[in-house]
Amino acid sequence: MLHILDARTGEPVSAAPARRGLTRIEAHASGLDPTALRVLLTADLLVRALELGGTPVWTILTAPREQPELRTAATRLAIRPFEDGRDLASGLGEAQVIHVAGGDAAVLRAEGPVAAVAPAAWAGPEPPLPALLGDPAALRLALLSARRQDSARLDGTVLTEAAGQLARWRGAVAGWARRPSRPVPEEVRTRLRTAWEDDLDLPGVLEVLRDVERDPDLPDGARFETYAYADRLLALDLTRDVGSLT
Repeated sequence: MLHILDARTGEPVSAAPARRGLTRIEAHASGLDPTALRVLLTADLLVRALELGGTPVWTILTAPREQPELRTAATRLAIRPFEDGRDLASGLGEAQVIHVAGGDAAVLRAEGPVAAVAPAAWAGPEPPLPALLGDPAALRLALLSARRQDSARLDGTVLTEAAGQLARWRGAVAGWARRPSRPVPEEVRTRLRTAWEDDLDLPGVLEVLRDVERDPDLPDGARFETYAYADRLLALDLTRDVGSLT
């Protein structure tokens, strides 16, 4: 079961409601900047992790300004669309609200757990957001590589390394897809779920994928299925190049 650290109390809480019903994820973004992108990305990861566990979820975006631009940036980052209002769950049995924010003190007084996101830090002058979103998949991977409570340091080197890692994984997945399929090993599946259910430990998930890539005893078909399974959460389009090899 997915647990998150509640910024209001410092204690872990269940992200899935105790009774049946929708969970609402509310993303609070103060403006169009890298920290706001981390907030939106964390909300997206909560949605995906809860859905993988069988919990129905809906999300809304709360922002005092630049909502259209935030929604456009979210789409570029493969973040699922936000709903348009608070009343869409009326009559549907909403059971819990989780807030995602970047250190907004007002949000800490909200009803429901708060998943706080540390600011994203750029090494040197911060570039304009369009430049930062030039390779959105690489940016998503770079942000996934830091736990949400830790500052995500971003610079040209970090994004270039993320792009290289992504290209290598996509190429490897395309190669593994040519081999007979094999199920995800149960030990690997357990490690993946244990990582992401522990306060969305995405660096832990990525480390499992690195171990799978390096394990000489795993058949390629199992590697492929593992990466495809993990990508239901990561949304890095790891299977994009399947069928492209000759």
